[in-house]
Amino acid sequence: MARTKLKISEERLKEVNDFLLDPNSQIVNDLIMLVEKHGGADEINRKAREAGKLDNILARMEGLPQLKDIHWLMEQRDKGAFISVPDYRKKVLGGAADSMKFDEANAVTLEISACQYFPFFMAEARHALEKQELMPGRIIRVRFMKEQEADGDLLAMTAATEIIGASRCETLDTKGTDGSNVHLGGPDTITGYFGGVGQPNDYAMKWIDEFLYYYTNYGNRQVLNVNPGTVMLGYMLHKLGVDIEFKISVYMGNDNPYSVFWTLMAARLLSRKDGSTPLIGFNFSNSVNNKTIDVSAGIRKHFGLEENVRFEHHITETYKAIVRQPYNRRDELMELAHVANISAKHEGGEIAVEESREHPSNILEYFIPRTDVEAQGMMPLLTQNYLDKHESFNITARELTKRGQAFVAARNLHKCDVCPTAEKIR
Repeated sequence: MARTKLKISEERLKEVNDFLLDPNSQIVNDLIMLVEKHGGADEINRKAREAGKLDNILARMEGLPQLKDIHWLMEQRDKGAFISVPDYRKKVLGGAADSMKFDEANAVTLEISACQYFPFFMAEARHALEKQELMPGRIIRVRFMKEQEADGDLLAMTAATEIIGASRCETLDTKGTDGSNVHLGGPDTITGYFGGVGQPNDYAMKWIDEFLYYYTNYGNRQVLNVNPGTVMLGYMLHKLGVDIEFKISVYMGNDNPYSVFWTLMAARLLSRKDGSTPLIGFNFSNSVNNKTIDVSAGIRKHFGLEENVRFEHHITETYKAIVRQPYNRRDELMELAHVANISAKHEGGEIAVEESREHPSNILEYFIPRTDVEAQGMMPLLTQNYLDKHESFNITARELTKRGQAFVAARNLHKCDVCPTAEKIR
């Protein structure tokens, strides 16, 4: 049979192992040396655990203006001020909620992106409390790391997501927009981007070095990954014992089942003995259809990665600078209820809302320094853009609820005895 020709021989697998274990393999040696520079895997993980403890984070926030809001958030959580999942279902369905059975096994994670500033988050929390709406179960951030480290937002967002029970993914500064590719400029060099921006040459190792800094100093385990090289390094770093987690960005362009197969195959081959992998989020390209997601789910299940790897799918996108509008995949999401471990990512508002805004959302504004945002008086406009995304994921939650589909919201705020366990929300 023709199919048998595809079998990978033990000889070829041995060649891969021989390369990884060869003491002269420079790319492996460079990674090992970098891990040792930070104290070795065990010490790295120990520092990260200590840095990520909420009590330690709060202690470091003494004197920061964000601490008052953090205390308010803790108070609201502790007194159960936010709407519970059962009450939310009754709000949507009325008395019918009592008799409806919800598919908890395939709960859809409610995801929002990008929560650039802590004031965005607090505006959302107060709005959700007042309107008895949901807070997201997953938050993506694309803000300059050094900038938010300096103004206290990094500590505040680390504390806030721990308090509400949401997963959070940060975006490191070592990426294509940092000038790593010296041949790229503005729109006049746009075709150069088709070859990839990423992390050329030694930038892949710089990315790992930056990750280890924020991991050991802030406990920030989960980061965005945009380049095949840093995906491979993430697999290798995890295999060496460092508990890194990453999600693959939409910018990687995984737009067909074969690219998904390639990525998941590498994740499985470089998994630990317990089968775990650092790949915890996999963002498809915006161009994928439901058939591709279905087929990819079969690949994921075959490799035993269904619980480990969440599929992240854009339901909305920023109105400007990333996709041709109108773009809204909510109706297609409703047909994917049978796919386990999937998140509905909301990066834009509803189309009609965006069209009505004097300043619709624009993904290029993720890369504007805060000083420029404030100097141009943009903060209220960007806050409104973010609240539009909040409205959008709450609409998705309502539609899921109407169909008997469970969702994952901020688990410490929206109580639910039968919802997915905390261990599955990463």
